[in-house]
Amino acid sequence: MSGNRNGKAPGRTGGKDSGTRLTVLVALGANLLIAVAKAVGGVVAGSPALLSEAAHSVADSVNEVFLLAALRRSRRPPDRHHPFGYGKERFFWSLLAAVGIFVMGGCFSVFQGIEALRSGADESHSGYIAGLAVLAVALLAEGASLLRALHQVRGQPGGIGRDPALRTVVAEDGTAVLGVTLAMAGMALHMTTGQVVWEGSASLAIGALLGYVAYRLGKDARDQLIGEAVDPEMRDRIRALLDAQPEIDSVEALLTMRLGTDSALVAARIDLAPGLESERVELVCERIKESVANIWPDADQVFLDVTDAATADARGSRGGKP
Repeated sequence: MSGNRNGKAPGRTGGKDSGTRLTVLVALGANLLIAVAKAVGGVVAGSPALLSEAAHSVADSVNEVFLLAALRRSRRPPDRHHPFGYGKERFFWSLLAAVGIFVMGGCFSVFQGIEALRSGADESHSGYIAGLAVLAVALLAEGASLLRALHQVRGQPGGIGRDPALRTVVAEDGTAVLGVTLAMAGMALHMTTGQVVWEGSASLAIGALLGYVAYRLGKDARDQLIGEAVDPEMRDRIRALLDAQPEIDSVEALLTMRLGTDSALVAARIDLAPGLESERVELVCERIKESVANIWPDADQVFLDVTDAATADARGSRGGKP
């Protein structure tokens, strides 16, 4: 099997991470300030919805610390223990961020909502004007952070799905905007009707929203951690390139896997035309690997398993054709 000769260190993004790191830092700074304001306002006003939003901001702040760790650790070069690099560190820390959203944000919000509904009393809402003011400021800050993240997405090759850290920030900020809106609606209805059931319902809705977002982020991180293939369009382009090579009789199997945000593995079992000398085979393989890298620079680990049709039929295609 002919291996990687592209010379690129897998999992290294270098300066490409600077924009994402700035986006995460902006979100972290906003969430830390908002978490303190929401917590103080929630305690003063005795508002379950505002306390739920405080827990939400604390969860987001912890998760942004996770994402900063992911950006730093994923850039480490390959070594003897991790020959394909550390690009999947981003997927691991994104999974932890999803768990943090669920445990610290979603579960606490549901607890606050249940406690408010169980009380069933017409609670005082003194201090709610200040609480609503805190949420209004939080809405502006979260909106600004979301706009920064969306701006980063527009400049990101491959869009939002490519970088799990950026995807998590966008999901957190978008959820925060919706959560603050729900909290404001719950508090306003509580003030208007005098019924705490509105705030309890808002807290439950915030918890459900956070649970859904955590599930989606966790599912994406899980798929990437266990070895997600590249997108079908790129896989079809690679197969078409291999099929077009005059020296290849057939492509018996084509396997791909994401190794990081800008690193991927491509392994193909190919049947070459008969009569090629060994020196010629080596040159053909090198040319094919360079062609794959030219159409898709992320393919920094390309392996070609040269076989023949009779051998392939006897062995069977363990990976199968996509």
